[in-house]
Amino acid sequence: MKLALLSDLHANVPAFDACLAHARAQGADQIALLGDLVGYGADPGPLLERAMALVDQGALAVRGNHDEAVLHPPAQARNLGEQSTQWTAPRLTDAQRAFLAGLPLTARAGMDALLVHASADAPERWHYVTDSSAAERSMAAATQVDPAIRYVFSGHVHEQALYFLTPTAKLMRFTPQPGVPVPVPPHRQWLALVGSCGQPRDGDPRSMYALFDAQAATITFHRVAYDHLAAAAAVRASGLPEFFAERLERGR
Repeated sequence: MKLALLSDLHANVPAFDACLAHARAQGADQIALLGDLVGYGADPGPLLERAMALVDQGALAVRGNHDEAVLHPPAQARNLGEQSTQWTAPRLTDAQRAFLAGLPLTARAGMDALLVHASADAPERWHYVTDSSAAERSMAAATQVDPAIRYVFSGHVHEQALYFLTPTAKLMRFTPQPGVPVPVPPHRQWLALVGSCGQPRDGDPRSMYALFDAQAATITFHRVAYDHLAAAAAVRASGLPEFFAERLERGR
């Protein structure tokens, strides 16, 4: 099985389409959406229609914090994220809201992989995995769910990274190179942050996703060019805050 892992799509249809096409060209035969399908971007409805069709065809999907927030938009926006939530909520159909509400917080991909948007440690609290301590807590929580879990696949932090436990139980962090397969043998435990498909924030506007090859026991982190200027223009035309368009243009 080759599992394409896409997270933080953020209503960015051009980025989503580009990553799906790239993943299929790489031989992906399963798709996993790791949450935050909506928020920030100009096309929440069209993106959700694509996601719903994929799930109908057997794709896996979990809920993210922006997916949760849009189901209960605030009466008064206190920040840019809440402005996005207020803008997005009335643009969803009842079926799209029901789809988001029905997404689980975690899902299994085979016997040994756990999918979660943020951390497996209290996934409903949306903890950010930004350092080794947070990674270790997420990995420990996953093994409490099931000791057979060897892989945790997450998004939420909009960056790509790989954590693993050494034979002496020391946690190590690895920064992957795009397009280079990394061996991830199942005798160790691994946590992969797959990056953001729809809103990169590392200074590179190219989209991010990862491809896990279960048979070869490798994971490859990819960067995919797409028409980010068109995505930014769509944000400007939508009336969303200008900052969201600038972020797509700069990748920050």
